[in-house]
Amino acid sequence: MRIHICAVGRLRSGPELDLIEDYLKRFDRTGRGLGLGPARIVEIEDKKSGGSEREGALLANAIPKGSLVCTLDERGDALTSPEFASKLANWRDAGRSDATFLIGGADGLSTKVRAQADFSMSFGKMVWPHMLARVMLSEQLYRAASIAANLPYHRI
Repeated sequence: MRIHICAVGRLRSGPELDLIEDYLKRFDRTGRGLGLGPARIVEIEDKKSGGSEREGALLANAIPKGSLVCTLDERGDALTSPEFASKLANWRDAGRSDATFLIGGADGLSTKVRAQADFSMSFGKMVWPHMLARVMLSEQLYRAASIAANLPYHRI
């Protein structure tokens, strides 16, 4: 199952990008034998500053046809890492060839985007900057693959 992380905003060189690249490389390596990956990031930039509605339209255009859509939103379900690993495995086992994770910009995700999602998850009640949300998602993808592969990265 291919993973697409579609996020509003451009991430410049720096520690966040380094972490994302490292975790996604680990995810691709670990997930390959499990039918998970590869993962890619698609960055959406709204040069016209149309707010969350315009960003939502740009995000919708970036979603591969037939992909499962999961939004990252503070109103979503808070999962444990093993629950997230199980959810990914269930999506894969249900025959989903693509899963797309949407990360909004400063104004969050539009109501329309949230309503069209198959699932919505949260990293807690706090709001996180989009660049940190990307890092956290990348790490959790690697952690999920490690859990599925019974590797010692995740300790219970």
